[in-house]
Amino acid sequence: MQESPRHTASYYAATRNDRSDYPRLTGSHEADAVVVGGGFTGVSAALSLAERGYAVVLLEAKRIGWGASGRNGGQLIDGFVETARIARRAGAAAAEMARRMSLESRDLVIERMRRYAIDCDFRPGFVYLGSRRTELRGIDAEFEERDRVGYPFELRRLDRDGLRTHLGSSRYTAGLLIGGNGHLHPLNLCAGEARAAAGLGARVFEDSPVIRVRHGERPLVETASGSVRAGRVVLAGNAYLGGTEPRLEGRVVPAGSYIVATEPLSDTLSDRLLPTGVACCEYRVVPDYFRLSADRRMLFGGLCTYSGREPPDIDASIRPRVRRVFPELGGGRIDYRWGGHIAISLNRIPQFGRIGGNTYYAQGYSGHGVAPAHLAGKLLADAIAGDAERFDVFARIPHLRLPGGRRFANPVLALGMLLYRLRELF
Repeated sequence: MQESPRHTASYYAATRNDRSDYPRLTGSHEADAVVVGGGFTGVSAALSLAERGYAVVLLEAKRIGWGASGRNGGQLIDGFVETARIARRAGAAAAEMARRMSLESRDLVIERMRRYAIDCDFRPGFVYLGSRRTELRGIDAEFEERDRVGYPFELRRLDRDGLRTHLGSSRYTAGLLIGGNGHLHPLNLCAGEARAAAGLGARVFEDSPVIRVRHGERPLVETASGSVRAGRVVLAGNAYLGGTEPRLEGRVVPAGSYIVATEPLSDTLSDRLLPTGVACCEYRVVPDYFRLSADRRMLFGGLCTYSGREPPDIDASIRPRVRRVFPELGGGRIDYRWGGHIAISLNRIPQFGRIGGNTYYAQGYSGHGVAPAHLAGKLLADAIAGDAERFDVFARIPHLRLPGGRRFANPVLALGMLLYRLRELF
């Protein structure tokens, strides 16, 4: 499928190992559940429902994983949401539930990779990085919280000397090694899960954008060339849902996120830059992040736009960031550059809810969605199957809805992020 100017072909699309093509929806269909959106949330929900024996239809507007699920940094990080945020809004019991869900979200992905033999280049090892005082305080707090609850994997504070074991850059002064986390090829993961769902009987359709959901006792989901009537509907479009469901407009704000992939690096150079092959991410609200791909390219992201404006030149915007961390790569060739949209929830808590009693949704992972989106899909399936305890805890958390659509919401978000960045300087 041809990419739009805002969604140029990514390194992940070029190295996709599952070339499955699914048909366009035509005609009228019946199902127990219809899932709208073929990213991590939707594919996880469809797979979870198919595992339970439900008759599932999955509708994707473009191709499986075409949106943020197939365009992100590929960091598999435990963490559903910051427990302090949940404690303030839903109490200590909900915060403890969220803490347990943090590890579960990452473990769910790894378990599915193994169960369904999904080849997505998973490699364990992850390091948070910092140099400013706010970042160092955040790293200390992260360590103390994980240590307090008994984190089950390797957990180690790193000073400047300790960082040298993992990172060939002098830009950062401290870090936190989190052994249970890691990185992977997100598009191959998403495509592999869709294949697994189809193998269990889910009917998957691509090139089938939903134009309308007619709510009722058995909702009708319509595309330009077909329709599905089902007992339950799952809306999993996240930043790409658009105006499909007017009642969700303004609840999340789409923001652009951009990454480049260098030419393949020599073994000598890649081993010097990232000796242990960990993924790295700055400990800040809008971080730079980087890792090596399986073929030893440096994948470097960090340009995130909240205003709704697209960068005119991704290379020119990201290359100075690469140079600050790795001067050796400043003049090297960039083979791929791409972007996508993430959905920002204003309180940084994922949003769950129901519409009309039989339409469910989850969205708003705010740039940390690889693992949480998988668990969100499972919670959606659990709720449909009658086990809604955890879903309902999060569905009760109130979220702001901004009026005026993107024209108003993106400038408000951009101003808010500017204030966050100013706070991080001190």
